[in-house]
Amino acid sequence: MLAAERHAAILGALRTRPAVRVSDLSVRFGVSEMTVRRDIDVLVAAGSLHRVHGGATRRLSALEAGFSVNSGRQATAKRAIAAAAAALVLPGMTVAVTGGTTTFELARHLVLVDDLTVITNSLPLAEELHRLRPPPDAAGSAPRQQVLLTGGERSPSEALVGPLAITAIRALHADLCFMGAHGVDAAAGISTPNLAEASTNQSFAGQCGSLLILADTTKFGVISLARVVGLDAVAGVVTDSPPADPRYAALADLTVASTQPSDQPSDQTIKKATP
Repeated sequence: MLAAERHAAILGALRTRPAVRVSDLSVRFGVSEMTVRRDIDVLVAAGSLHRVHGGATRRLSALEAGFSVNSGRQATAKRAIAAAAAALVLPGMTVAVTGGTTTFELARHLVLVDDLTVITNSLPLAEELHRLRPPPDAAGSAPRQQVLLTGGERSPSEALVGPLAITAIRALHADLCFMGAHGVDAAAGISTPNLAEASTNQSFAGQCGSLLILADTTKFGVISLARVVGLDAVAGVVTDSPPADPRYAALADLTVASTQPSDQPSDQTIKKATP
């Protein structure tokens, strides 16, 4: 096994458990413990994990990248996740959408839903919904929509957060809330590196009939600084790959979006999240 393959395997193991042992990795990879320690040294230097006596632990994710940085990551998966999530939206609904680059991808789908009210604290999403709004057809009709943008302080992810946003959100109700996540962990729940965003998203979760998390496979096993909600508060998760860790069986519903271009519905749906 090449060093790069071992590094990927170590990081993969830390997505499903909080720590790994040098002795266990040595047996798994068929290499010496000294080789494993060198692998860990490389990953520590890269800021990917923490070294502890006898092994390594996952690194707490406390840095928040900007919207433009995150938008290019896992782009194909984000588009597929958004398409699968949008299929749950029906005409006449009120949906809340939090900030983030995965939730932003919902815009191209939501503009086609008639009689829809969108509550959001995402500046890019509100702008995109306005930009993509289809013109009236020959009969002069177009999808009727209302977009409500909360106030608040602008975050690095281009979301409006803080007391003003929370006050606005708590005065409203939504059928569904689509929430992005920095981290999704079986024990720690949904988390974010931004304290103000955590409290704002908690308000969104409390004002909706069903909370649906949109998260690509890289988000599972990640624990960030501030907890938003536990997995017991989540009605469903839409992702591009099911987590292998059996601890995620606690999820109420799991929709796996196909990343393969197709006109047919994904055959990877394990359980469909429903309002």
